[in-house]
Amino acid sequence: MLKKNQQTSTLPTYQIIFSPDYWKSAAKQYTFLHIIAIVGVLIALDVAISTLFIPVGDNLRIKFDFLSRAVIGMVGGPFLALSGGMIADLLGFALHPVGGFFPGYTLSAMLGSLVYALFFYRSKINVIRIVLAKLTVNLFINVLLGSVWSVIIGKYGYLYYLTSSVIKNAIMLPIECVMLYLLFTALIPVLARMKLVPKPEKKYIPFI
Repeated sequence: MLKKNQQTSTLPTYQIIFSPDYWKSAAKQYTFLHIIAIVGVLIALDVAISTLFIPVGDNLRIKFDFLSRAVIGMVGGPFLALSGGMIADLLGFALHPVGGFFPGYTLSAMLGSLVYALFFYRSKINVIRIVLAKLTVNLFINVLLGSVWSVIIGKYGYLYYLTSSVIKNAIMLPIECVMLYLLFTALIPVLARMKLVPKPEKKYIPFI
């Protein structure tokens, strides 16, 4: 049953994700009504911005939906991130269908949201953690896994899609890291006051 009461006044942070308390905390997020409501708003935001982009070159676009999914992971934890990524992708396709539906991209959305949760949920956010999270998503999900999906639905071989995806994601990596840094710098103090994330120790996001 969903609980309306707030969580403890001081949210704990976890140094490693292998702690049983970490996963108990993540599972407990499903029981808090305010967390479910906020994740729902973030999912709606994700759907709304999923079609927005800034073209910066041939087949190169700055997109914004990874920002909302990173916040979902940071606030909701790994389990809600998986659910949120799936719902956001399915709703996005239902409202803005482009081509045929392919479940591989839904899986990628879920895994990307999960990665953000594993790096950001109940953790001390720093620049290195932001870079590692985005690098993990870009390399393993966008490049390696995304190239497999492109082979399945496309007409070229894996190496062709892999090469183009590596170039694209390498160019976008620093831009996306800066966007995440700026978003978190502005948002974390607000979320901390709402008791949705642990209170930061400093007024700025440190390097390490």
